[in-house]
Amino acid sequence: MNKTTFFLGATAACAFALPAAAQDLCGGAVSSGAWIGGDEANSDISTAGSHSDQLALVLLGNAHVSLFTVSSPTDVRLEAQGQGSGDPLIELLDGNGSVVGGDDDGGGGTSSLMTQTLQPGQYCLLTNSYDTMAPLTATVRIGRTEHEALTEVGQSGGDRGGEGSDGGGDMPPVEMDDCGGLWELADGPIDGQLGGGGITMTETINQVPGYSFQLASDAMITITAENEAADPVLTITDSTGGFIAENDDFDGLNSRIDFTTPLAAGNYCIKLDALSDGNVPVTVSVTEYDPAAAAAAMYDRGETAPPMDGSYPITDIGTIDGRVVEMVQIDGDDAKWFSVSVDAAGLLLIEAIGGNMGDPVLRLFDDVGREIGYNDDFGMGLDSQVAARVQPGTFLLAVMDISGSSPQLRVVMERFVSAR
Repeated sequence: MNKTTFFLGATAACAFALPAAAQDLCGGAVSSGAWIGGDEANSDISTAGSHSDQLALVLLGNAHVSLFTVSSPTDVRLEAQGQGSGDPLIELLDGNGSVVGGDDDGGGGTSSLMTQTLQPGQYCLLTNSYDTMAPLTATVRIGRTEHEALTEVGQSGGDRGGEGSDGGGDMPPVEMDDCGGLWELADGPIDGQLGGGGITMTETINQVPGYSFQLASDAMITITAENEAADPVLTITDSTGGFIAENDDFDGLNSRIDFTTPLAAGNYCIKLDALSDGNVPVTVSVTEYDPAAAAAAMYDRGETAPPMDGSYPITDIGTIDGRVVEMVQIDGDDAKWFSVSVDAAGLLLIEAIGGNMGDPVLRLFDDVGREIGYNDDFGMGLDSQVAARVQPGTFLLAVMDISGSSPQLRVVMERFVSAR
């Protein structure tokens, strides 16, 4: 991403963060960024003596990218506080480029705040302006939860500015101990109801802007909010309003938060906001986190490559020698997966053609699951094209259509070898 940034060094002293090479950044999801501690060695939040700050100027809708690592499981706090009328948004990507979480206004007023337990690895924190056309100057702070906080909620554990949801709708403020009177999912702890389909509630967001629930013991859970007509935003806080996690558009326009590390016993609040229609019913579910189901859902969305052990449907195209054409019918939103092999080094060119009706998307992975190609909307139309330089081996191709009413796609695969 092109951007202009000015960096303010960690805590007391001024330091200028050096840009990192593009190939090192969160699986290639971002093209440039700056280490929060000035360089990679000083950007390990697990071992940092204090928080680190950057002062970011965001122009023309581009994002400021802050880079950091954690070397052991760490409770981190990520904050962005705008200057003047600035309204920052933050989004966190892991080392594979997958969205871990994000926030808008969780730090009180227009400030952003996200706290989460992160596993060892590299992370990219993207700071954008809520008004994509307006320039933003913001302080970005990354530290552990015991470090000094930047935002109001981080300092006091208070409410989110007293206005409830981002849109200032009917959401009551979150109050001490009772989630502002939000509906209870159950009378007492929900631990024994998480299996199977879990607990499910369906109401409009304008009528029921959130729910409260209690855990008697630590638990890994999944929380979803579903109805694309509403475009729901899902925010989880503790009972005092302390921000925990937020998600928008995890699966299409539906939202989902997976707590892959146990959520501690206690009282929690589910806050909902509708970015589209608040008068349509939204189904909110709280279930036991299922790693296998979560992985299968990622395969269905084409976000990561499935195993080639027969446990997930993959159509074997065989060895590509010249050109192969496949007609592919996409049913629903799930990706169709194909395996292709090449027996010599060269260029693999793949096209998905929708005939001016569909909107295909292509993702190409190598045999160990690294994404080596992605495209949506190649050229002037909605068709997709991926060109990847490959060595002999087997590759996995995900074919999707995001139009919602896919025709039969024509997928063309061609192998080119170097002139000798």
